[in-house]
Amino acid sequence: MLNEDRIFLHVYGIRQCDSTRHALKFLDTRKVPHQFHDFREEGVDGALLKRWLESAHGEYLLNRRSTTWRGLSETEKQAANDDPLSTLLAHPTLIKRPVITDGDVILEVGFSPSSLEDYI
Repeated sequence: MLNEDRIFLHVYGIRQCDSTRHALKFLDTRKVPHQFHDFREEGVDGALLKRWLESAHGEYLLNRRSTTWRGLSETEKQAANDDPLSTLLAHPTLIKRPVITDGDVILEVGFSPSSLEDYI
């Protein structure tokens, strides 16, 4: 559980993404302080993405169910599996959304109200 004295989350995603919108509404409704970072508008920081991929949640970041993934060639998909960092930097819409963090710690990849409720 987060320390209530310092709770401030970062939500990374794409504004048009339903899961991201649901997460933002969830946090707004509960008056949880947060900042939103839109991958399309603001890009993706390579160093941050590298830390995420090295974390316990890293394996969940590459969204193999996305429209972008389905549009990749087999060669590109293999490259994504071999080097997810380069692929995610080139195609930020392949990042599973939202990514919700508390500082450098990933709390959630994707949105699950019950799971997020445990943190707040």
